[in-house]
Amino acid sequence: MAKKKLDSRKCAMIGCGFVGSASVYALMQSGLFSDIVLIDANKDKAEGEALDISHGIPFAKPVEIIAGDYSDISDASIVIITAGAAQKPGETRLDLVKKNVGIFKSIIPEVVKYNKDCTLLIVANPVDVLTYAALKLSGFPKERVIGSGTVLDTARFKYLLGEHLDLDSRSIHAFIIGEHGDSEIAAWSSANVSGVPIHKVCEMRGFTDHDYETRRLAEQVKNAAYEIIDKKGATYYGIGMAIKRICEAIIRDERSILPVSTLMTGQFGLSDVCLSMPAIVGEKGVDTLLPIELDENEMAALKASADTLKAVIADSGL
Repeated sequence: MAKKKLDSRKCAMIGCGFVGSASVYALMQSGLFSDIVLIDANKDKAEGEALDISHGIPFAKPVEIIAGDYSDISDASIVIITAGAAQKPGETRLDLVKKNVGIFKSIIPEVVKYNKDCTLLIVANPVDVLTYAALKLSGFPKERVIGSGTVLDTARFKYLLGEHLDLDSRSIHAFIIGEHGDSEIAAWSSANVSGVPIHKVCEMRGFTDHDYETRRLAEQVKNAAYEIIDKKGATYYGIGMAIKRICEAIIRDERSILPVSTLMTGQFGLSDVCLSMPAIVGEKGVDTLLPIELDENEMAALKASADTLKAVIADSGL
């Protein structure tokens, strides 16, 4: 069957809760798309969000935002899925797995029915397991099934390092890798500030207790979502910006390096699991993974993270 012509200026958002709505708001302001379709099990919610966000268009760039159904996504270049049960206070991302795999078993066949050629961007949690679920349920090639992964965790990492060192976080190059969750790894051995190793910059800024500071900052990143959920019930602005950033890389074929969740096929000794490593992202989705240097402890932690995810995948019945 010939590949269908997609509209690179059209995307769809499945799920109009806090994350979906904040993401559409960010996308509306980005000017990336001329058409955005909102789909939600609660049609009134989708219509209300479409109306509310549309009222800001006079302050941004022209875009048509509508509440629709799956037939409206047939020519969308990117289909973003945020739909799923919300993470509750005290609940880990992995606790959500069985509920949300069940939801994906109803969503993914509907997407495939109308659009077999789009890029799937999975955001619902646990994102690595659901990225794997979407890959298996859709039958899409692995490069076109992308999870938001640790893009947000990495942004949190860079933000906290910027605050710690009193530097512009955009000049900090560091990644959170592995699971988007409790087994995530701060890749300190490859972290740098404009090419200067991070420990050297820390010393330059007066911080010499590297073991304490690295543990403290990594824990802050890992627990950031739990802290926000405890204080306000949900996280959505940061992930909305992360989704916008991933869409930019795809639509503009930027070939940017982003730590998205993707299927591992032997890289770093890992296979048959989706998790985050720095990847080249462009119009075809994930091109290839960047072979960043990891020390022995980081490699062991990455394998443990993959094993954690594999165990959850096995329990989910995928």
